[in-house]
Amino acid sequence: AGNSSVLTCTPKSVITMVTWKISPKVGGPCSLGYRADLNQTDRTNCSDRINWKFPPDRDPTLEIRQVATAHEGNYTCEVVAAEGNFHKTYHLTVLVPPRLTLYCDDHGNPVCEAVAGKPAAEISWVLESNSTPMQEGHDDGTVTVLSKFTAYGTNVTNTTCTVSHPAGNWSQSIAC
Repeated sequence: AGNSSVLTCTPKSVITMVTWKISPKVGGPCSLGYRADLNQTDRTNCSDRINWKFPPDRDPTLEIRQVATAHEGNYTCEVVAAEGNFHKTYHLTVLVPPRLTLYCDDHGNPVCEAVAGKPAAEISWVLESNSTPMQEGHDDGTVTVLSKFTAYGTNVTNTTCTVSHPAGNWSQSIAC
């Protein structure tokens, strides 16, 4: 999320026509088209953040700027060229890194939160804990995971929370 995503389409020596058909999970479909004989481009229902990366007569690559979860879905490039017709489909999945929050609750127990990540993050503790993480889903498809550290009958003064996610790994320590 937040970065640009570039989807390439097989460039052929002589392109007659190129069409990107986009079916996002959220909202209606959109398309970008290019017709070589008229040197004409067309766009239907696409946001300004979805566009050709280069002039389509040179390279039919698609660029999505500031990718958001709403951009998830299928992206199909259809090329008509002298060599034949070619299709390439991408399924775009957007990763949202969670925000790590670590604090002490009212009873002096460390609490670790991986806030608004996509997919849900995994939380572990450096020292053994019998904590069962809780998850809360949000309307935008992100998930917050909360884990409260509970020691096995030992008096722990300092502990470290580790968050694992496809977008990265983070850790933080706290003394409660």
